[in-house]
Amino acid sequence: MIKRPVIFGLLSTLSIAIGFLVPIEKSSNWSQRELSLLKSLSISALPELPPDLTNNVSDVEAAAELGHALYFDVRLSGNKSVACSSCHQPTKYFTDGLKIAVGTSQGLRHTPSLVGVAYSPWFYWDGRKDSQWSQALAPLETSHEQNGNRLEIARLVASDENYRQRYEAIFGKLPIIPALPITASPRGNKDQREAWESLGNSQQAQVTKIFSNIGKSLAAYQRKLIPGNSRFDTYIDELDQRGLKSSPIMSTEELAGLSLFIGKAGCVSCHNGPLLTNHEFHNTGILTVSGQLPSMGRYDGIRLAREDPFNCLGKFSDATEAECLELTFAQDTNDLVGAQKTPTLRNVSETFPYMHGGQLEDLLDVMDHYNKAPTSVLSHNEAKPLKLRATQLRQLEALMHTFTAPLSTESKWLKAPE
Repeated sequence: MIKRPVIFGLLSTLSIAIGFLVPIEKSSNWSQRELSLLKSLSISALPELPPDLTNNVSDVEAAAELGHALYFDVRLSGNKSVACSSCHQPTKYFTDGLKIAVGTSQGLRHTPSLVGVAYSPWFYWDGRKDSQWSQALAPLETSHEQNGNRLEIARLVASDENYRQRYEAIFGKLPIIPALPITASPRGNKDQREAWESLGNSQQAQVTKIFSNIGKSLAAYQRKLIPGNSRFDTYIDELDQRGLKSSPIMSTEELAGLSLFIGKAGCVSCHNGPLLTNHEFHNTGILTVSGQLPSMGRYDGIRLAREDPFNCLGKFSDATEAECLELTFAQDTNDLVGAQKTPTLRNVSETFPYMHGGQLEDLLDVMDHYNKAPTSVLSHNEAKPLKLRATQLRQLEALMHTFTAPLSTESKWLKAPE
């Protein structure tokens, strides 16, 4: 069994086919080919979220409830002031509105939305994590994010009576956590690494097992974050076989933007499927983040994913080797230099700024970037100049606002637990 949902395996083929679409002519009706494509973009076409084969508790309600509590808990951070929710804020569609994320200090990348990301086979802009739970672990020990440490986080779960009871009900009895050293982590500073080495192999394995289960609980919670039905989806769902374009649901300008989106502008080549992303990686010539070296993107990301002790093939994964084909056969070529993950366009009007370093302030900046398709600093820009008129760029921008909708998530999950 392959971990990636079948529908996304088909989208790569769809992307290639879409590239041959001719510009849409002015007509009062969508063609049957266009109509079929539009139907594939509706949130109604989103399949049920498949199980994460690397995480046996991915759909266990008790695990989601534990993850929900942990997600909002600042005690997991080194300075006891930063939670997962500090950067992935529910009121901002699980982003933070900043160019570059700020945890215990300023980071390196723009905060992407968590909404619907459970459908993706890869995580982070460069795809260096291959499961949602392994991604959830990284910020806990990253110095500029939560800057926590593995031993102290495990001790928190063991010492907090509420967490302890919840954890043991899901994963079984907790081992005794050593009182000393106070902090220890294989990813921490020099003192923390030395303290980690002072622990025996058995203690290291026990602490890391607790740590990995915390990630699995966080992922179980984040799988609840599903995009809702937008005005765009309502419009598509009400189209009948005649494919009549005009509708009170979308304006003339928005419909013109939709024609461009699936036609001349070619946006749908990458932003396809009901989540408006192909979950792949592309170099689109975006400028380097100010003050940083150019990002190697997916070229480095896939190598990091393969070295990750928490990957699909690692001993903390619940998947079999045969269920890790996504990682085993992932593309690894020079074409991936500078390639970043295609973000979802769901709620895109509310998740500014844009790109992996927040380089573009607003949607018109994004449209202008793709219209010009500048030369890439690394490798080559896969996008080609669109040569659209200013009016057409505004039409595409107008369309982006129709993708916004409240989440299809029970309200209790969108705030800290009481």
